[in-house]
Amino acid sequence: MPAHSRPESAPALSLRERQVLAHIAAGLSHKQVARRMGISVHTVSTYLRRIRNKRSAPTVAHLIRLSLTENCGPR
Repeated sequence: MPAHSRPESAPALSLRERQVLAHIAAGLSHKQVARRMGISVHTVSTYLRRIRNKRSAPTVAHLIRLSLTENCGPR
């Protein structure tokens, strides 16, 4: 399976989830992501929880790797 593909059974990430993922992978804190996106820190945490539920990404390192495979470059 190519590194950029996801299993067919895995739900797709929403645009906002991919944006949060890209910011986290770029090294921003939850607070910095919230400011850039105009959302609350709680909402950032909610998006990350949803991402982790959709994909196996228990750590920040896993999130960074996921951002590469999901093609979540900086926006």
